[in-house]
Amino acid sequence: MTDNLAIRLAQRVMATRAFATLAPHVIPHLDRALHRLTGGRKMLLTLPRPKVGLILTTTGAKSGQLRTTPLVCVREEHEGTWLLVGSNFGKPGHPAWTANLRKHPDASISWAGRDIRVTAAQLVGQQRDQAWADIVAFWPPYGAYQERTEREIRIFRLTPLPSPSALTP
Repeated sequence: MTDNLAIRLAQRVMATRAFATLAPHVIPHLDRALHRLTGGRKMLLTLPRPKVGLILTTTGAKSGQLRTTPLVCVREEHEGTWLLVGSNFGKPGHPAWTANLRKHPDASISWAGRDIRVTAAQLVGQQRDQAWADIVAFWPPYGAYQERTEREIRIFRLTPLPSPSALTP
């Protein structure tokens, strides 16, 4: 199967209501396991496209406990940042990780085998609109998710923080 065909097939499946119903119960567990087994280089949702998945570690907004969530991301190469989409597969409520980032924007990601400290900013207005257009062009199932919900899907930009060694003279 060619890469483009695999990507189109994955997009078609991921845009369905059946996938949105089943995926939250299965995919995160499989993604965490595959991520561990491959040293952070692969995740199930991202097999057709390399480097579009990451594991986000946030501080729980209510619990204060560390929370890990496998997510699809859009890499902004020119900016050195990542975009995260709080689609929750088009369900009515925002995913918990978005509340975590709103309360505790400093987080970490495991991406392409590297652990990176980041800070998150929720995009609004024109910034969000531009990012949304780029996101839907990159991964069309997000458009289907937005059509299924009345809420505006949250988008966050993750920016790497300087490493601790970069802060010391």
